Amino acid sequence: MISAQDVAKLRQITGAGMMDAKKALEEAAGDFDKAQELLQSRYAEKAEKKADRETGEGFIGTYVHNGKSATLVALACETDFVARNEDFRDLAQNIALHITALISEDATIEDVLASQYIKDPNITIGELLKTKIGVLGENIQIVSFKKISL
Repeated sequence: MISAQDVAKLRQITGAGMMDAKKALEEAAGDFDKAQELLQSRYAEKAEKKADRETGEGFIGTYVHNGKSATLVALACETDFVARNEDFRDLAQNIALHITALISEDATIEDVLASQYIKDPNITIGELLKTKIGVLGENIQIVSFKKISL
């Protein structure tokens, strides 16, 4: 039997919806690692299906580190509903933080997508985006970014 605490824990780790987390835990017989893999796989499939959708809305995430280094990230989505979503805005902020900390000023978006996420080195920024696409249900893309340093 999967407990509500187990579902809540998996949701906190992955950002997955309640029913997605419960279903993954049931299929994984309570194994958190396997449940995470199942969710990542499902969200990657959803992301592939949504990859061609137009992204006409978005949010610019920012991060400034000690007044010496800063990044702006233009993160696009399909609707203003998602653009106003706190999870989407947090994603933009976290990607800006990641770029400020780890990415060079002359890097490309592909370099960012391939880099290991600063908050969870087990996944790349590209995998993080796929997870958020699965959770939020819309295509999400990094349109551009600008990093500046003193």
